[in-house]
Amino acid sequence: MINIVINGCNGAMGRTLSEIINDVEDVNVVAGIDINNVQNQEYPVYNKLENITQECDVIIDFSNPLSLSSLLKFGIVNKKPLVIATTGISFEQEKEIEEASKFIPIFRTANTSLGINVLIDLVKKATNILSDTFDIEIIEKHHNKKIDSPSGTAKMIANAINEELDGSTKFNYGREGKDTKRQKDEIGIHAIRGGTIPGEHIVIFAGNDEIVEIKHQALSKKVFAQGAVEASKYIINKTSGIYNMNDLINNK
Repeated sequence: MINIVINGCNGAMGRTLSEIINDVEDVNVVAGIDINNVQNQEYPVYNKLENITQECDVIIDFSNPLSLSSLLKFGIVNKKPLVIATTGISFEQEKEIEEASKFIPIFRTANTSLGINVLIDLVKKATNILSDTFDIEIIEKHHNKKIDSPSGTAKMIANAINEELDGSTKFNYGREGKDTKRQKDEIGIHAIRGGTIPGEHIVIFAGNDEIVEIKHQALSKKVFAQGAVEASKYIINKTSGIYNMNDLINNK
């Protein structure tokens, strides 16, 4: 049995993750952490990690970037693997994660969907073939309560493209004004917010008289919860270091 603590358990993703785990054999939620520590779950909910008394095998984080430092400290002190799927994490915080990974295994991803990571693989292949004569744009769509923009997944996609192009591109986050002609060495990234859209990402390769689109659409938050469970199963027996969805996919 894998015993899990959910950081951010009363948020939308935390609630969905709790529901998914109820239907998964050999996985159990022993406690949750949330600044809103209302006891509306089937397990005890605390407002601080250090208040946990239950033993766990791994912590899944779908909370807020503000809680990252305390999460990393708790993981290191208690030697607990972490699955960090929170978005909106800064460059400096990514460095904190990298430092903590010297002591504990950390699974770090901005998107736990298996499908989106297949999309990234396809996008990398398309970039190698088309980038010389095609312009590349990314459109991401999310619900109206998402606080960060562009999405962490859009950044993942853009960074993957940029790596394939040896870091030669710059990112243009939306366009406004009278002098916004597209530059050859840029990737446009555009964010849409509305309604209850769980998540949609489209990568457009626009050439002369032809367009290639690679698209992923999440129809519910369940796909992210399922991926987080798979990540927790993967990380618990690993040595210290940073792991991601590519590691998980390649392990299948």
